[in-house]
Amino acid sequence: MSNDQRIIPINLEDEMKSSYIDYSMSVIVARALPDVRDGLKPVHRRVLYGMHDLGLSYNKSHKKSARIVGEVLGKYHPHGDTSVYDAMVRMAQDWSLRYPLVDGQGNFGSMDGDSPAAMRYTEARQSRITDEILHDIQKDTVDFRLNFDDTLEEPTVLPSRIPTLLINGASG
Repeated sequence: MSNDQRIIPINLEDEMKSSYIDYSMSVIVARALPDVRDGLKPVHRRVLYGMHDLGLSYNKSHKKSARIVGEVLGKYHPHGDTSVYDAMVRMAQDWSLRYPLVDGQGNFGSMDGDSPAAMRYTEARQSRITDEILHDIQKDTVDFRLNFDDTLEEPTVLPSRIPTLLINGASG
């Protein structure tokens, strides 16, 4: 070992507590809390933006949910298909949101707790209100950042002409 390097003794228990708190807070801030500017968590924002990329406006044909989930996973949210599909399903349920952001076709679950059908059996597109959330996104109305592998850009928030957080609430 060189003269300018030395091992600093630390209490392992204290270090674990501190490191865990730092990590958990970063996860909460980055993924679990909705952004007040558009009322969405990153996974919800990425699903809606992925649907926008696919051209799935409310006045276009529905597309297989598995295709949408694959688009979002491959481009913006590499954290597993279950989280992406669950987020999309919740945005299609009129008992979960007062104004659903996704227009689902097929079995998207029930108020009684019945699970939705597998993503290969359901289809979706944006709901009409989602057009207002994404309106003018191509006009530099919001900032973009690089995605997880630095190959594409994704919006930091959606432009949202409507107060999504107020009309639909949030959980997290």
